[in-house]
Amino acid sequence: MASVDQSPGEIGNFAGNPILWYNVGVWGQLGFAVPNPGQRQVSANSTILDLVSIIGRNLQAIMVHDDASLRRPPSINTLIRVHKLCMRVRQIIGGRAVPAGTPNMEPAHNVPDTEPFRVFPAPFFQVRNGWMREYAQLAFGAISEAMQHTDNGQPFEIGVAFAGLLGQYFQRIYRLMSTELFGISVAMASDPAFVLTDAQIAAYDPTKWFTQTELIDTVPALGNQPSAYDLQPLSEGIIVSQLPALQPYPFGASAVAATSAPAAPTTTAAPSVPPFPAAPTP
Repeated sequence: MASVDQSPGEIGNFAGNPILWYNVGVWGQLGFAVPNPGQRQVSANSTILDLVSIIGRNLQAIMVHDDASLRRPPSINTLIRVHKLCMRVRQIIGGRAVPAGTPNMEPAHNVPDTEPFRVFPAPFFQVRNGWMREYAQLAFGAISEAMQHTDNGQPFEIGVAFAGLLGQYFQRIYRLMSTELFGISVAMASDPAFVLTDAQIAAYDPTKWFTQTELIDTVPALGNQPSAYDLQPLSEGIIVSQLPALQPYPFGASAVAATSAPAAPTTTAAPSVPPFPAAPTP
């Protein structure tokens, strides 16, 4: 909602929950980002804590791949990682979601303590690959939803509503990847139980769908690809309460000029996969 005297094109009073720019040393210059936790820094729910870390760690590993710096279709290596992340999320939420009519597990004396969320900064704002950037945007949104959900106030269990809310983001990722990169029909890929077969994955060939312009790209700037050792402070995860004051990315401004002075960043046979739970109705 904008202010009463707001002119067209001006920014309103409310920022929402945008993905945050991890403007710390060289990571800010490279356009790294973290999900927006809102006002939530801790959780009493072990399942949500694990989900936030699992998604964050995998997203970081996917986005630091050199595919992210190229505008051509991602390699099969990246797509297999995306496929596995979507299946992993589907397994967890599908296997742990408790229907509203089923009693939750309740402790008598063992009340778990709250634990802080950890986030895993990942490339985003300067990612040149449009497919990967869109998948990352959805994954960051899912993490933000998880960190701010009401189920963080209860130990052990997640509800079907939570599972549907989180699952819709990964179902969208999986549908987009399946239809645009593997040539699967929208009707088939929209089924929450749909899983790409090994044969469909092995048949990946972007030359069937894309123009020559889309298949060729200029070589990106070299030397901006961090190694596993460079990423070690970030790959351990950063406790949300230890993050510096972060802001949205300054689109339209000189992001490099706005970054903090460069410094060393400090931080603290496959099972059957259930379908994605239904997204919550309005």
